[in-house]
Amino acid sequence: MNFRIAIARLWHEGNSFTPIATRLADFRQREWHLGEAVPAFYRGTRTEIGAAIDCFARNGALTPIYLRCTAAGPGGAVEEADLQAVLCEIVDGVRSAQPDALYLSLHGALIGTRTLRADLELIRAARAALGAKPLALSFDLHANLDPAVAGAADIVVGYKTHPHVDMYETGWKTLTLLERALRGEIEPVVAIAKAGAILPSFNMRTADGPMAEIEALAAARTTGVVLDATPFGGFAYGDSPCAGAAVAVTADGDRAAAQALAVELAREMHARRERFAVRLPTPMQALRDLVRTAKPAAILEPADNPLSGGVGDSTALFREVLKAKGLRAVFAFFWDPQLVARCEPGKRMRIELGGRLAPAWGPPVALEVEVERVTDGRFRNAGPMERGLEVNLGRTAVLKSGALRVIVTTSRQAPNDPEYFRLHGIELGALDMVCAKAKNHFRAAFGALFDPIIEVDTPGPAAVNLTALPFRHLPPGLR
Repeated sequence: MNFRIAIARLWHEGNSFTPIATRLADFRQREWHLGEAVPAFYRGTRTEIGAAIDCFARNGALTPIYLRCTAAGPGGAVEEADLQAVLCEIVDGVRSAQPDALYLSLHGALIGTRTLRADLELIRAARAALGAKPLALSFDLHANLDPAVAGAADIVVGYKTHPHVDMYETGWKTLTLLERALRGEIEPVVAIAKAGAILPSFNMRTADGPMAEIEALAAARTTGVVLDATPFGGFAYGDSPCAGAAVAVTADGDRAAAQALAVELAREMHARRERFAVRLPTPMQALRDLVRTAKPAAILEPADNPLSGGVGDSTALFREVLKAKGLRAVFAFFWDPQLVARCEPGKRMRIELGGRLAPAWGPPVALEVEVERVTDGRFRNAGPMERGLEVNLGRTAVLKSGALRVIVTTSRQAPNDPEYFRLHGIELGALDMVCAKAKNHFRAAFGALFDPIIEVDTPGPAAVNLTALPFRHLPPGLR
């Protein structure tokens, strides 16, 4: 028997504290594909949709219907009109296709400028268009899951790794369970329990620490009727009524067992909540106490990390780097499309970097520079995270001031892949230090190359001190 499965993707992580709304143009720049353009773009990538393409290629009993597949890098809330346009396109596609089942690839922390439960709105509308046929969902580990999702979905699967190197495996498992449901081999049901805590992600890596313990507990209990158990750390900078950590369990026909396990694992997360909190050094402290090794050092500025909603504009770390004279260093990056547009190789300029958007994140820094290189900003990720995915930074420039080089870009994307630096003619092994607006995902590709890797505390839209942020919509009792 042949089954027609519709595939759609809407992936965005919304930071409520950045001043720049996400627009349709941001989705179009990163991922914006429909119909046969979907396999053409995602084939060979280690992503959820890459897994779907491989799954369909190997299984002639499944026929794909590719609806809108789109993603924008994490950033501000999606402008409401743009959000509703994408939601309507996906739901209308489901209604027109009348598939046998639907797979939605979501992030889970999507917010609009007015719609704070955007993922739930899409899921409920898709369910209404689909009818009683199976609906499978996959989510990022940092999803802010609304428990109401359990009443609309048949299957929920999430990433189990941070850095996220199992996107492909997540998509594959989601579709495998969906096919089993279509064949009548399983009768999946979903339960979701909230952990009652907002967890910062600085210490949420799954190689060790509290999240590794939670993942191990969940993996050990994924047996028998339990088809999948996913702990979700949540996205701490998404101010919404469904914010906070959660656990989703998909079970075969036993909703009570699913609910009991979800509650048990959520309690385990809550019990470890204090261990997710960290204290970071200031840039001055980190550079003062830096112990050099045979490898280059990496200083990360997570408060302005684009994958947490950062905008590439804060200057606290950069000001301290300028004081470290003589170090062969690269600063990646500043976001300044107007500056990049003025850059030509060999041109000498006096410029100001950063400090354009929010005075609290630091004033602009004046600097005499020479333009070393200009690029078109295009490369393909080497991975392991999102390996094979095409990236478009827009026009970029490498500016040189003494032994320091600064990368300036037209779009806001974290420097987490080796090809980012190769594009700019930078040999990382020949440096003394790299300073990057990045966080945990940086370690997926670079953990073995740098020693030490130090995160520093600076002002920004994803700062370590959550109590300083003006939350307005959190569930009662959360902070």
